[in-house]
Amino acid sequence: MATYDDVARLALALPGTHESVSRGWRVWSVGERMFVWERPFTKADLRRFGDDPVPSGPILAAAVDDLVEKDVVLAAEPASHFTIPHLDGYAAVLVRLDAVDAATLARTVEDAWFARAPRRLAEAQRLLSEDPEET
Repeated sequence: MATYDDVARLALALPGTHESVSRGWRVWSVGERMFVWERPFTKADLRRFGDDPVPSGPILAAAVDDLVEKDVVLAAEPASHFTIPHLDGYAAVLVRLDAVDAATLARTVEDAWFARAPRRLAEAQRLLSEDPEET
């Protein structure tokens, strides 16, 4: 089971990232833009589940590039990634930390960072992370 401390370790390893607290929840940002954050359910969220089961355990929100990528991520990771009506039309997914494996969490955090990082910083990071054998 992943924890918010695992998220912090992954997020803070990325350039330009800092951790803060907003509304009592941990938030990881690159520059001024949040890319992953704690996302417990509100009372309104819980009501919207109706008779459907409510995902349990810690929930992480993660930014994605756009709504097309959101659909791709949701289709690729149905056991751990999901959305709620509150996020309709918003480029972010929710992640069940108790259901996500370490590699998928790392990829989700990194992808979220790239979705929100300033262009020059993201380009520099892509160059650093390219495999020299692939070029």
